[in-house]
Amino acid sequence: MEEVQDYFVCDSCGNKEFMPVYSFSLRFHGVNFSDRLIYDELIDEAYQCTKCRKTFSKKQIENGLNELIRGRKTN
Repeated sequence: MEEVQDYFVCDSCGNKEFMPVYSFSLRFHGVNFSDRLIYDELIDEAYQCTKCRKTFSKKQIENGLNELIRGRKTN
């Protein structure tokens, strides 16, 4: 069987190369047993097109790859 390699591409410019973009934050919240705030460290991961700089979430890329799989299964 032949091999075919499909890429997720930017829907704005068609580029297939992306770089990771991270956002770091703290989420503060209270708890029932204390008046003090506690916090969680959060890291949001996104990917930016290296050509047009459009940003995609990891979920958007996963959905795009799933579309490629569905497209191959129907052909």
